[in-house]
Amino acid sequence: MRDLAILSMHTSPLAQPGTGDGGGMNVYVRQMAAALARSGVRCEVFTRADGTECTAVVDVEPGFRVHHVPAGPLAPVAKEELPSLVEEWTDGVADRFATLAAAEWSPEAIHANYWLSGVAGHRLKHELEVPLVSTFHTLDRVMAEASPEEIRSEEPARRAHAESEIVGCSDAILASCDVEARQLTDLYGADPERIEIVPPGVEHAFFGPGNRVQARRAIGMPGDEPLVTFVGRIQPLKGLGVVVEALARLRGAGGRPAGATLVVVGGPSGPSGPAELARIEELLRRLGLRDRTRFVPPQPHEMLSTYLRASDVCVVPSRSESFGLVALEAAACGVPVLASAVGGLVTLVDDGRTGHLLDPHDPHAWADALARLLGDPAEAFALGRAGAARAAAYTWSAAAATLHARLEQVTERALVECR
Repeated sequence: MRDLAILSMHTSPLAQPGTGDGGGMNVYVRQMAAALARSGVRCEVFTRADGTECTAVVDVEPGFRVHHVPAGPLAPVAKEELPSLVEEWTDGVADRFATLAAAEWSPEAIHANYWLSGVAGHRLKHELEVPLVSTFHTLDRVMAEASPEEIRSEEPARRAHAESEIVGCSDAILASCDVEARQLTDLYGADPERIEIVPPGVEHAFFGPGNRVQARRAIGMPGDEPLVTFVGRIQPLKGLGVVVEALARLRGAGGRPAGATLVVVGGPSGPSGPAELARIEELLRRLGLRDRTRFVPPQPHEMLSTYLRASDVCVVPSRSESFGLVALEAAACGVPVLASAVGGLVTLVDDGRTGHLLDPHDPHAWADALARLLGDPAEAFALGRAGAARAAAYTWSAAAATLHARLEQVTERALVECR
């Protein structure tokens, strides 16, 4: 395998995670492409041009370039409006492929990320007669159960149907953990033999244990009070409200944890994002916690490590999470993690050893867990140390090696017919 086309239509790997629809998928695409490029695979990444990047082609590092392909207005477009632009974008990607062929590059396989890119990859696979590998990152049928208010009335049938077709057409499907693999087989009838479990990695050059006092000084936080950190987009699916309610219960109980400060790193995202931010702001005011909460705009990925190292606890209260990269990065920094017992988070947090897994709808359980950790620094330290040791095994080079091996496999066998 020498040449790979990576499709990421709705969000660029160069975009700031935490802004718009940018999140863990941005990090995944960028880090995976970089790791593959370092192993000798030439990666050409294709995303939709939205006017935020003035250069049509960006050389990220040797063997890794990002192409901004126009489709629709040269401006940001809400993710829910992007399906109408997929055909135009796919035409543009096909044109780029033809141009690159003149420079002696032709993809041996296509790696599609998210269902919109999967629709494009489905078509391009058959036009070019090359294998298709798909990573969904989130699945409609899983999200619809966890957070139905995030799904527009016409979206479930359209997206779920498209995902089913992509599953049936993909030569390989990458799942981040065995939980996602089961979701693919149980909800979409995926062939288990086509599923490859490829856990994302951690950029250990950035995310590692460090001095908490220095980290707090760097972000302008006092060093003598408990700090609880949430990193993610503000939308109902991410469950920030349960942490706010839990902190209110701590405050009512008195004692040392009552002085905890909540740091929220991220901004509103998706059609429900602004309303969810307003709801959280009102909840904070009503519970008297606004002066104990600090909102921080989305940060460059490498800066998140400072916020995590400054924390006593990292909270990941998502209602659904295919993997949960923030939980892994927090663990790598030696910070204990409280996370919802959903999706990939159950494979990342070793309950009682590296953190605790909780019901995403039960603020009482979150309050109890926070009180335990904030009131017992020795236990928190032990959990954080165990988490850092466990996170050390997750590397992007290992993820890329597993993907590379699967790519070699699918390019050697005949194309799979669509079911």
